[in-house]
This record gives sequence, structure tokens and C-alpha cells, in this order.
Amino acid sequence: MTTFTPSTSAEVLSTIQWAAAEETPVEILGHGSKRGIGRPLQTEHTLDLSKLTGVTLYEPAELVLSARAGTPLAEIERLLAENGQQFAFEPMDYGPLLGSERGKGTLGGVLASNLSGPRRLKAGAARDHILGISAVSGRGEAFKSGGRVVKNVTGYDLSKLMAGSWGTLAVLTDVTFKVLPAAETEVTLAIRGLLDDAAVAAMALALGSSAEVSSAAHLPERIAARVAAGRLGSDAATLLRVEGFGPSVVYRIEALKQLLGKAGPLQEIAGEASKTIWRDIRDCVPFADGGARPVWRVSMAPSQAHHMVMALRMQAAVDAFYDWQGGLVWLSMREDDPEAELLRGLIRKFGGGHATLVRASASLRAALPVFEPQPPHLAALSARLKAEFDPKHILNPGRMAPGSSSATLPQTTEEAAP
Repeated sequence: MTTFTPSTSAEVLSTIQWAAAEETPVEILGHGSKRGIGRPLQTEHTLDLSKLTGVTLYEPAELVLSARAGTPLAEIERLLAENGQQFAFEPMDYGPLLGSERGKGTLGGVLASNLSGPRRLKAGAARDHILGISAVSGRGEAFKSGGRVVKNVTGYDLSKLMAGSWGTLAVLTDVTFKVLPAAETEVTLAIRGLLDDAAVAAMALALGSSAEVSSAAHLPERIAARVAAGRLGSDAATLLRVEGFGPSVVYRIEALKQLLGKAGPLQEIAGEASKTIWRDIRDCVPFADGGARPVWRVSMAPSQAHHMVMALRMQAAVDAFYDWQGGLVWLSMREDDPEAELLRGLIRKFGGGHATLVRASASLRAALPVFEPQPPHLAALSARLKAEFDPKHILNPGRMAPGSSSATLPQTTEEAAP
């Protein structure tokens, strides 16, 4: 087995040209923080981008940042914080859930997996903030898309096409993102003791108000104790985050208190304590217990998700909590449950959606459809797309679907914000 560690875009290009000429599959890695997501790969060679690093452009006044694909996300977030800025889409860190430390993800991996966090309701995901890319296709051809300003896209927006493609279409070498100012003040209003149905109703009421809630999540009883080192206690917590200038946040929190005062006991959480709670929700810390229980990520209509979870609990041992106003459900299940068939059947019954197996043993990931299976017309389109970018199927073959020609359309709808 050979591991290639290029430090320049030219070296990436030559490596992929060799692989294409030899028709030999290659696993594409940044720092491997998301290596456990997707079907297990059977490749003899690895392209490790961990040395392809460095910020190549950062103009705080222009709200734009460019860096090489292997640059650690933690390094970039520190740079942004020093300038009072952030990635507004709040990219998730899969490290805790998959058994590694935080901060190992790369900027290229952010786009390749289309990461987002609790603020997705307001800010969208990585694909909504990408401005441009440089990449190498499976044909061994270098290409660029977009640029360094928002209005710089003509023709096909290949930058967005790479979002959620998980390294199956091209190898990213450079990426450019839009950045935004960080909020001056952050306060979370917690409603305690609500059942799932009442929590969903409260979140819908809050999101429909003029309070400009940026995030809404519900942690059922006992799940709440697994975030922020147990500071929330074990009672169920329905969480509403408000961000912005100090006086505006105070006013909007008071408005929420008036609106939701009869829903249940209210608790106000500010500053670093609030940030810690949302970081743990973002990174699925309640299920980052070091165990082997499979974890699923389900996206469906917020009004139907809790009904699906209740029906699922009648047939399987399930722990669950909700983000995105209830539209994103994190599920922890036993490995011996008939997970995929049962879960996806219930999702269809309650209005449709998408389920992704984000943590499981290699044997289970090999046996089950990890990503949501596509209907025939989309599967045919995916095959044509794969044939254009990677006709010899050398890039992460089999990661998203079984078979040597495995590829699906980038999984952007899978996590569509409600």
C-alpha cells in the first residue's frame, strides 16, 4: 500500500494522472477525521492531503478567505476569531462522535461533506458559502470554478457540485469561502421539561416570531445531561439561541419570554456556557460515548420527525435528540435492530426525508446503504455525472454506494434545512 503526501497542487495533479493511467483506485484523505463515514474502501493507495496546507488569501474587510484543502479547520477558525469573524454555517466536527479528538477536520473536508451546524436554519451549509475551488478530476485534469467574490460564477457552478460529494468526483486542492462577522452577544433561552411534541410546537412558535432565533434544538430527558458536562441537568431542555448586538439580544430574549412564558419553566444561559451547549449539540456529543452503537442522522419535516421517532421507539431501542427546529434528528440504535429498512420505511410513512448512517462498524457499513438510496432517475443522473468527472472510478470508489461505479449526486438534499 502506497500513501502519497503531496504538498502542492501540481503534485496532486501528477498523482491523479498516474492513478488514472494505471486505472488504480485511490482513497482521498485530509486528516481522516471523517474516514469512518461511508462504506469501507478497498484501495491499495491513499492520497493524503494533510501537507497541502496554508491560508493563501484572507481579506477581513472583503469577507473572503482562501486556503489549501488540507489546512486544518481549527487553524482557520482561530484566525477568523482573532478578527471577530466566523464561518456562519458553523461546520460540525465529527471527531467526538467518531472517536477522535476535536479539530482534526480540514477545510477541503468541510466542503466535500457539506458540513453545517445548528445555525443552518439561518445561515445554510457549506455549499451556501463557497465562492470558488481549484480541483483535479478523476480524469487527471485540473479545473477551477468560481472565484474570490460572490458575483463571479458563470455557467455551471461546480463549486456547489463538490459539496457533499465525499471525494468521489474530484480532489479539492484550494477552496475559497465567504466569512461573516461573529455575533457580539449570544444568549440561549431554555424551556425545561417539555415532551417532544410540545417542544416542536414551542420551537415553531419561536421561529415564527420576530425574535430572529438563529438555532432551535430539543434535548429530551436524560439526553440534556450529556451536553456541557452535565450543567443543564437531566430534565428535558428545549433550546432557542439568539445572537447579535447586546441590546437587540436582550430585547428579543424578553420577547421570547413573553411569548413562551406559559410553555414551561424558563432558563437563560449566556456567553461561553451557551456556546458550549451549542458546540456539543453541533458535534453530537450526547452520542459520543465511545461505544459502538450505530448513529443515524435523519433530515425530514420538523412537524413529522417526532412522530417518526415515537413510531420507531415502538419497535426498536432508540435514543434521540433534535436540532434544526426538529428537522434534524440524531438517533442512536442497537446494531442488531433492522435499522435501515425499518427507519427508512418510517421516514417514508411520515412524509419523506433522508437518513445517513454516520457511525457504525465496518461490517455494518458494508452491509447497509449508508447514504439515502436514490430513485432510479436520480441514480441514472448520478452515474452520468460520475462518468464525466471520474470515468475510471478511481476516486473513493464504493464510498457512497456499492459497486465499482459507485457515486451519487452530492448529498446536499440529505441535510436540507427545514
